[in-house]
Amino acid sequence: MAVVVEENAERKSLDEVHGTVATAHRNPLKRLFAFLGPAYLVSVGYMDPGNWATDLEGGAKFGYALIWVLLMSNLMAVLLQTLSARLGVVTGHDLAQGCRAEYSRPVNFVLWLLAEVAIAACDLAEVLGTIIALKLLFGMPMLWGCLVTALDTFVLLWLQKWGMRRMEAVILALVLTIGMCFLIQVIWAGPDLGQMLRGFWPSLPKGEGGSDRGSLYVAIGILGATVMPHNLYLHSALVQSRRIGPDRASKAQACKYNLVDTAIALNAAFFVNAAILVLSASVFHARGVEVNSIIAAHELLKPLLGAAAPVLFGIALLCAGQSSTLTGTLAGQIVMEGHVHMRIAPWLRRLTTRLLALAPAVIVIAIWGEGKTTELLVLSQVVLSLQLSFAVIPLIHFTSSRRNMGSFATPRWAALLAWVTATIIVALNGKLVLETISAWVRLVPGGSSFGPLPASWALGALLYGVLAAVGLLLAWITIKPLLYPSPAWMEPPAVTLDWADALRPRPLATIGVALEHNPGDAEILNRALSLALPNQTRLVLLHVVDTPMAGVYGSETGDRHSGADARYMAEVVQALRDRGFDAESILLHGPDRATELVNRLRRDPVDLLVVGSHGHGLVRDLLFGQTVDRVRHGLEIPMLIARPERSPHPGAVEPPTAAVLPAE
Repeated sequence: MAVVVEENAERKSLDEVHGTVATAHRNPLKRLFAFLGPAYLVSVGYMDPGNWATDLEGGAKFGYALIWVLLMSNLMAVLLQTLSARLGVVTGHDLAQGCRAEYSRPVNFVLWLLAEVAIAACDLAEVLGTIIALKLLFGMPMLWGCLVTALDTFVLLWLQKWGMRRMEAVILALVLTIGMCFLIQVIWAGPDLGQMLRGFWPSLPKGEGGSDRGSLYVAIGILGATVMPHNLYLHSALVQSRRIGPDRASKAQACKYNLVDTAIALNAAFFVNAAILVLSASVFHARGVEVNSIIAAHELLKPLLGAAAPVLFGIALLCAGQSSTLTGTLAGQIVMEGHVHMRIAPWLRRLTTRLLALAPAVIVIAIWGEGKTTELLVLSQVVLSLQLSFAVIPLIHFTSSRRNMGSFATPRWAALLAWVTATIIVALNGKLVLETISAWVRLVPGGSSFGPLPASWALGALLYGVLAAVGLLLAWITIKPLLYPSPAWMEPPAVTLDWADALRPRPLATIGVALEHNPGDAEILNRALSLALPNQTRLVLLHVVDTPMAGVYGSETGDRHSGADARYMAEVVQALRDRGFDAESILLHGPDRATELVNRLRRDPVDLLVVGSHGHGLVRDLLFGQTVDRVRHGLEIPMLIARPERSPHPGAVEPPTAAVLPAE
């Protein structure tokens, strides 16, 4: 009988929640409700603290005149996020997995690094938003706020254990809180409705000297801060948490409902951004007050709107920072698994990202003071702008390809619109990056030197060189699918096996048993004996003496502990021999059990190693180590892990658990 077996099967995107939300409801409203959710997690990236600075500046300087920029940015975001959702629904690949299928391994590695930098930059904006909010609400020093943001990582990871729907509900509650806070403030501010409606007509108001350069720069900032690259990766994976059928009708229905989800969620984000701009216009611009930071806006609200307004402002900022944090964790997991097929523990993934974001925040606050947080916030948006094109262009390529999307490929008119959007985003973000680099170069004193060149020349050569390399990579990302298209994305390759011929039992000639000199050794030995054959299998009993003296004197240790271990091993060997088994004991000495076991078994390997595990939790593993995992990763032999249970009540029968793991 022939059976098809997947070889090197690829993980599903966010496999712990993949297909966990049922959508097969007869009631249309329940069916729609089942699909609503992924876009709300995505929408928080469109109202994170990085957007606040540009919205506040636009409203304070130019009143309501730039609302049309927010609307245009929102329409671009709806288009791109819709394409992202369709990619995940139709192909079953998220954007990062699609890049790995389309581009070479070196290119994917660079794309992964760029995506990680962008996620860290986004997390930096969220960190800054949270610590600023804590300072505004509670007067907490920003360095203490950095500590709080490091600890809240674990609280947010705990929320993930609730499941996808509850996590979406928490995010939705935060989004609603942000919206209500700004709605109340806008009502108090009493905006000019006529001027606000005129702001939807495209225009660039003149600044000082009759030039529109100032408004153009702010408009670029608003556009650059709107579409976040990690949101495109995230949305293409989150939609796969819905359980849909493989047929065309099911996919078409999912695409339709995800479009509704995207439109509702991103329009909510547009409302929040517009509310920030309208609040700034009606409170600051109308009174001729200049605002150059989030902190300044908060301080000016109290004398202009009353004591409650800055409190609502701070609460909204805190919710914005916290809601964006969780989605950054998920996006990091997606890009790492998708681009380089590597996965680490979520808590370690989140902690690493948060520490990378905290490092520049702590350094800047400690050295230059809290007043420089606004400049750091701007820097985070520049880094995001630099990476955005590497997510947008592959997305448009993938969703326009009939090889992978079939009849769901983007129509020509929509593809043209998407390319126009991409061109605008690339051009505006490129302009922002160029101007930022030029400003950095001008800040370097001309008289100082760096080797044979002036410092400004050296910095300029470095920065423009990096920018040129990034530009060449972007050009390759753009033309490669056109010149050298990859084959259609397939399921992992399959191998046909004839089980009648493939199954060839092999007796175990040698079984290693790691003993710990405690009552749990009986269960470990029982597991080994169930696989051993008398007079055919040799049992090698291993025990590590890890006392302080053993770490110094090794096998020459003669303390009472070592003597007791030797007698214990001799008794076990004799008991096994009395039952007809070939057994020997090996006593190892050293301060680290895992290292001693790995070194010995590398010299004298066995066919199978049986070890015990006590099911440590996170804290105990950090304190006492993880011997089993370290041994498993250090050897290339199969292992059987037996977990001795606590002694059951008299008369109860509770068989211990065991797991067989293949060689690494």
